Amino acid sequence: MIKILFICHGNICRSTMSQFVLQHMVNNLGLADQFLIDSRATSREEIGNGPHPGTVRKLQEVGVPVLPHRACQLTKEDYEAFDYLIGMDSANMRNMMRIVGSDPKGKLYKFLAIEGDGRDIADPWYTGNFDETYRDVKEGCEGLIRYLEKQYKI
Repeated sequence: MIKILFICHGNICRSTMSQFVLQHMVNNLGLADQFLIDSRATSREEIGNGPHPGTVRKLQEVGVPVLPHRACQLTKEDYEAFDYLIGMDSANMRNMMRIVGSDPKGKLYKFLAIEGDGRDIADPWYTGNFDETYRDVKEGCEGLIRYLEKQYKI
């Protein structure tokens, strides 16, 4: 099983959107039984809250199911539990390292650096632009699937 954890600041916008989009993609590929996909926050600001209404609205607009979710914070234990810990931007990457301590197994990835130009995914909490975030998340998920197909021959 391939275990993927998406991480952003609050776990209500970008990481949650990424979790749901990737889950939808692997479900459509008939690969759901080969994946465990979840998401976390680097902060405690939104702990217990559900997905942002803008995230829910955008996912409904594009036909991606919104799954039950409550924001929770990344822990050091998550490092051992997941194969890939994927941050949305450079600040998330720094905070992920602060939380997990180190990355001796090379599990920390910046989302759009896996198969892309490495740019940050803008936080729609601040920008209000959930369309742009969705385009970046979709691009990242498509790249991640291509990367995993090569790594695992799925």
